[in-house]
Amino acid sequence: MQKLIVRPEAMVFDMDGTLLQTESLLLPAYHKMFDILREEGLYSGLTPPEERILGCLGMLLSDIWKNVMPEAGEAVHRRASELLAKLEIEGLEAGGSILYLSVPETLRKLKEQGIRLFVCSNGLEEYIHSIVVIHKLEDVFEGLYSAGGQGTSTKAQLLKLLLDNHGIGSAWMVGDRSSDVQAGKENGQTVIGCAYAGFGREDELEGSDVIIRSFDQLLELYEGTQ
Repeated sequence: MQKLIVRPEAMVFDMDGTLLQTESLLLPAYHKMFDILREEGLYSGLTPPEERILGCLGMLLSDIWKNVMPEAGEAVHRRASELLAKLEIEGLEAGGSILYLSVPETLRKLKEQGIRLFVCSNGLEEYIHSIVVIHKLEDVFEGLYSAGGQGTSTKAQLLKLLLDNHGIGSAWMVGDRSSDVQAGKENGQTVIGCAYAGFGREDELEGSDVIIRSFDQLLELYEGTQ
């Protein structure tokens, strides 16, 4: 039996694969990062397949590297994190990032209806902030929460911190990965699964209350609730 979806006071969004078409920014930086690691003598061999990192999106960076290059040590993983962040921000500043269709317009329409909007991401603080600034969405979001900025170890902890800090009782957690579903459920909130990124496994969004296949469906869903 499907859960009754009620109109929330806030919506909380994941970033990669939910608002941002991550591959547009990530993949060029990913290849360049491995070139630099090889130049620095920190990595040898071929760059791991793109599918490996795309399949890890939504994880903390430290966990991503354990999957992408498990044979490398922590020092190499830390350097990879530094390089990837730097290269992605350079890509952002050069105009190399794309939001999903209808994201800015839909967010603004939701804001106009009085919904409080937030970002809750496992990404690095500077990365999340830069995306919001470059795409001119600073006025849309009330708060940007990142695992890097808040020092949390799970998305569920990060969402709890956000809800507590802003006194939010009713929210929709909107995201594309199992970590988003888990975060919403552990905090007793409604989960809207986003099935348009194409990175995750078929069962990634299992447990979502509703699954949307384009971002603008979110507005229709909100307007259909009471």
